[in-house]
Amino acid sequence: MKDVCQDDALLIERFQKGDSTAFNTLISKHQARAYQYAFRLTRDSEQACDVVAEAFVRVYKALCNFKGDSAFSTWMYRILTNCFLDMRKKEKSRPWTSLDPMVHAEDGDLERQIEDPNLSPHDEAEFSERERTVSKAVERLPEYQRAMIMMYHVEMLSYEEIAETLDIPIGTVKSRLNRARLSLRDLLRTEQELFTAA
Repeated sequence: MKDVCQDDALLIERFQKGDSTAFNTLISKHQARAYQYAFRLTRDSEQACDVVAEAFVRVYKALCNFKGDSAFSTWMYRILTNCFLDMRKKEKSRPWTSLDPMVHAEDGDLERQIEDPNLSPHDEAEFSERERTVSKAVERLPEYQRAMIMMYHVEMLSYEEIAETLDIPIGTVKSRLNRARLSLRDLLRTEQELFTAA
């Protein structure tokens, strides 16, 4: 992992000095992993591609100011997550229309072959409420516990990657993550009915 981070740092340094090919090399190294993460978030290949494309545009624009305070991969996952959340906000602002099971045609009624993949209004409201509740609970965690939850469960970093990013032993990562989960569970106890069907 250390060699990967050093390679990334060298590529970033070359890019910051004007070598545009270094950016292409950096993206080539990380694009498969970025797509896998985006697909886990969206569960849709087209949306995952959109998230990755937007994220790499943001990476390109911000890379000149990248200080290397965290691993490039950690920073990239944060940007991917933000792009996904921004996309979800835009989707929610658009009016959704349910598909009728039948299509009226000149030759008679035809059964529609495409299912509406969207959640029902009730399910979507419930899902949104769960998301809001978890987000609020995570925000109430102590700062280091919030960081552990976000890095492991949102940015999908491994124990090893978190340990390297925070410069702490893997055992400490595991114990802190466990404490963060217990704290989050305690905060969510009052909202338990929202998660019984999840």
